[in-house]
Amino acid sequence: MQKIKNIAVIAHVDHGKTTLVDQLLQQSGTFEAHQEVSDRVMDSNDIEKERGITILSKNTAIRYGDHKINIIDTPGHADFGGEVERVLKMVDSVLLLVDAQEGVMPQTKFVLKKAIGFGLIPIVVINKIDKDGAEPDRVMDEVFDLLVALDANEEQLEFPVLYAAARDGYAKWDIDDENKDMTPLFEAILEKVPYPQGSADEPTQAQVFTLDSDNFVGRIGITRIFNGKVKKGDEYVLVKADGSKKVSRVSKLIGFIGLDRVDIDEAEAGDIVAIAGFSDIDVGDSICDKANPVPLDPMHIEEPTLSVIMSVNDGPLAGTEGKHVTSNKIRERLEKEMETNIAMRMEPLGDASFKVSGRGELQIGILAENMRREGFEFLLARPEVVVKEENGVKMEPFEHLVIDVPEEFQGVAIEKLGKRKAEMTSLAPMPDGTVRLEFEIPARGLIGFRSEFLTDTKGEGIMNHSFIEYRPYSGSVESRTQGALVSMDNGEAIAFSLGNLQARGILFIKPQDKVYSGMVIGESARPGDLEVNPLKGKQLTNMRSAGADDAVKLTPPKVMSLEAAMEWIEDDELIEITPISIRIRKKFLDSTQRRKLAREKKNVNK
Repeated sequence: MQKIKNIAVIAHVDHGKTTLVDQLLQQSGTFEAHQEVSDRVMDSNDIEKERGITILSKNTAIRYGDHKINIIDTPGHADFGGEVERVLKMVDSVLLLVDAQEGVMPQTKFVLKKAIGFGLIPIVVINKIDKDGAEPDRVMDEVFDLLVALDANEEQLEFPVLYAAARDGYAKWDIDDENKDMTPLFEAILEKVPYPQGSADEPTQAQVFTLDSDNFVGRIGITRIFNGKVKKGDEYVLVKADGSKKVSRVSKLIGFIGLDRVDIDEAEAGDIVAIAGFSDIDVGDSICDKANPVPLDPMHIEEPTLSVIMSVNDGPLAGTEGKHVTSNKIRERLEKEMETNIAMRMEPLGDASFKVSGRGELQIGILAENMRREGFEFLLARPEVVVKEENGVKMEPFEHLVIDVPEEFQGVAIEKLGKRKAEMTSLAPMPDGTVRLEFEIPARGLIGFRSEFLTDTKGEGIMNHSFIEYRPYSGSVESRTQGALVSMDNGEAIAFSLGNLQARGILFIKPQDKVYSGMVIGESARPGDLEVNPLKGKQLTNMRSAGADDAVKLTPPKVMSLEAAMEWIEDDELIEITPISIRIRKKFLDSTQRRKLAREKKNVNK
């Protein structure tokens, strides 16, 4: 029986998980000397590489001495918490990375709470000790206090601690030791991570925790074997979450080593492998012995807290830029996403639109960005929180928000958050001259806050948040105060007209951009929407006047990214997303209809 260790790397976003896994892969000799390897090799998809974040949990395996170490690199963003939750059930310990300067952050608490709940003993790695503002001792105390607050048991409080600079490729037991390599971390994994429980001689029990798909073999379940063996070509029972059973044959069994997937004939208890041959395999399903099927407990995944309506583009420019524009195509794509992404939900609404629910704006934004890159064209409405009703009381999700701001901006941050129904729970000065503020805030209050916050703090503020729980509804929350500049005509924007409109607010378009009636072309400097004509040309006469030939001086427009647009829009606006453009428009393009609705709304509010 091979010696196996299963471990997940967990941390807050940007604390160095993927860089650490890179070093473990390189220093274990998993890559050949001549192999060219890019940085952050585990972040394989395009958006992950561009943004420098991990979105999907990924597994790899390294050989160290006579051991096989299965490592799972997990996302750090709260929006992808669903990925982390199910991974923790598959491992026997966690490497908890904490930044030596930033210390414990919301996502650190979130992932650690889950790990403690599963009874895992963490190996704490205080990373980035080479930073100027690093304070490893303070961070060590923070981690201990957090474990105490999370009701960790005696054994979990005796956690081992290492100090590391993953980027420079070293880890050490004591802060004063010499900077060498990752050997101390390998030793800690072999010494402190328990061997998997379960026996290869028992009836087979395995559980799927991530899905993949292949054009040739269909759906693949990445699976942890808890008991028994799985052999290629043998028949097993697939037990679904609802208890239904289906017998099928394992057509392909894949093992992991480094970044490679290798075909294998057999795997036994404790290992993590990929299994193909079950057409309707799903996350949380159990693969059991045919003669004696004993399923494992199905997985519990926390519910989505944010939803958005996605619909077919019905604007004047519909179908001119996208390849997939029909509701059938959008539905197929969303159904495919729901197969592998269990933290999201989708329900058709009947009028060629779909309600997509997820953990946060980033998760929904990344789905929309992926669809856009695949040639889809669609409309997206303003995100809304998922509200529940318990015992007749309206409940909404609350978030734990942590912001780090330079001292001079703390007043404006507190004031803005106060208007969004946030309650401050702590204020602490940080060693680098910033102030850390902690709040509890309704999730609604965070929609559209990030861009405003970055403007107020001149780009120096850092904000992070994670879901706490559902609480009673807290009343209305202030949102965008500025109105929109709305085009009143169809055609191509003209520089002369845009030059005159600059004084009215911030423009989102440039000359020769296509516009249509009801499209939002900028943000007004004042409250209330303003209808403008971006197509108005210069009056030409046969008289020559002073200044007639002056060039129009235009300020570069504000380019709206998908996330920025999702934060900016109000309830009566939509984002038109195509592979080429991101436009903002009014829900109702006809100005008479908009005025009528505004009047009705005003009368209702009286």
